[in-house]
Amino acid sequence: MTARSRISTPFTARTTATEILQGVDLTDRRMIVTGGASGIGTETVRALARAGAQVTIATRDPAAADALVAQFAGSERGAVRAAAIDLADLHSVDAFVADWDGPLHALVANAGIMAIPTRQLNAQGWELQLATNYLGHFALARGLQANLKAAGDARVVIVSSGAHLAEPFDFDDPQFDRHPYDPWVAYGRSKTATVLLSTGIAGRWAGDGITANALNPGYINTGLQRHMDEATLRHFGVLDDGGNRIDLPFYKTTAQGAATTVLLAASPLVEGVTGRYFDDNQEAQVVDGGPQAKAGVAAHAVDQATADQLWAYAGRALADIR
Repeated sequence: MTARSRISTPFTARTTATEILQGVDLTDRRMIVTGGASGIGTETVRALARAGAQVTIATRDPAAADALVAQFAGSERGAVRAAAIDLADLHSVDAFVADWDGPLHALVANAGIMAIPTRQLNAQGWELQLATNYLGHFALARGLQANLKAAGDARVVIVSSGAHLAEPFDFDDPQFDRHPYDPWVAYGRSKTATVLLSTGIAGRWAGDGITANALNPGYINTGLQRHMDEATLRHFGVLDDGGNRIDLPFYKTTAQGAATTVLLAASPLVEGVTGRYFDDNQEAQVVDGGPQAKAGVAAHAVDQATADQLWAYAGRALADIR
């Protein structure tokens, strides 16, 4: 079999989300951005709405999006609204799905939590990072499949992380029932699961006109690091002696961090592209995962058989509450 060529774009790691969509008209395109009330989610929403899209921010606290909603109130092009969802609560996900009506052109799975210091479980007994980062988005995507299909050319965009490189998904002990909980191992596994979600969707829904791709947004100082203590932040070099956050030279702004998301959600340059993983606005190389892997997408995250196994595992969790 001939290896497929990697997709490249004219953009760089320093391109902003708004620059990605320069000249692109998203009028009448309906989109959902989970976690769109803060961080790179907010910049994703802004760029999509500025290009004319009707964007729904799916967030645990809709009031946190008030300022962003107000920014586009009365706009002649894009519009922004907020709706409640708790991705760790599958009943909340079901309620959000039930309230959605009509076609959906893009679902951006942006929300996430990182490095929860102690093992916590959701109502279904799933470790909280895996439940929030993966299972909630799995349930949301499945629940909205008919709406995505109705759009005719819909896109699912999964915001993952380079943390997936070191951690294959562990089917033997996914919830840390038998082994000691490690917040970074749990985070890495949850992010592998998110890439596997895009792999699973790409393998199943192409016939419905639905594409799915995952991405690494890069290093950005956002609220995602809120569970990291000062010692950890100092270890990573992002906290000075006075307790102030530091942007290291390779860190991106939130507008730059949202660029690859926006590329996959709306750029004509990747129309019809599915089952890929992007980094710095370029398709990443498939590499062997492991502790030494620093860039690319791990082979363990784009394996179709593994994606199918995880899909079945998550499907059983959803069936148990219905």
